[in-house]
Amino acid sequence: MKHEYVKDWMSRDVMTITPNITLPEAHQLMTENDIRRLPVVRGDRLVGIVTLGDVREAEPSGATSLSIWELNYVLSRLTIEKIMTPEPRVIGQEATIKEASKIMLDYKISGLPVVDNDGRLIGIITESDIFRMVVEDWHTD
Repeated sequence: MKHEYVKDWMSRDVMTITPNITLPEAHQLMTENDIRRLPVVRGDRLVGIVTLGDVREAEPSGATSLSIWELNYVLSRLTIEKIMTPEPRVIGQEATIKEASKIMLDYKISGLPVVDNDGRLIGIITESDIFRMVVEDWHTD
């Protein structure tokens, strides 16, 4: 396998959210758009990331003693800022897929926001992108 670069396999059209979006709003965006992670930005700066797992973990279990109205009230006030991973691991677009894969494996994460030299979000590289690269490589032999 030749050297492959993050810039050639990352997704550039990245849906983002702001820290003040609520948990239900983020969950709805993820569900409607079939995505598992959302970079959290303030202006054009990456400040965190939230995954579908984070959202599901923050939602109450069926064993809660709250009424449906109390539950809806609490959830409507819970912002992503409270559950996101702040200052997530990132990678530059000139990094190799090998470097991105190693970071993901070492830290047990499934995606890395891609930032430019000024820290602005320009894309995201995920395990699905890397798997797609591998499959395409297999089919070119």
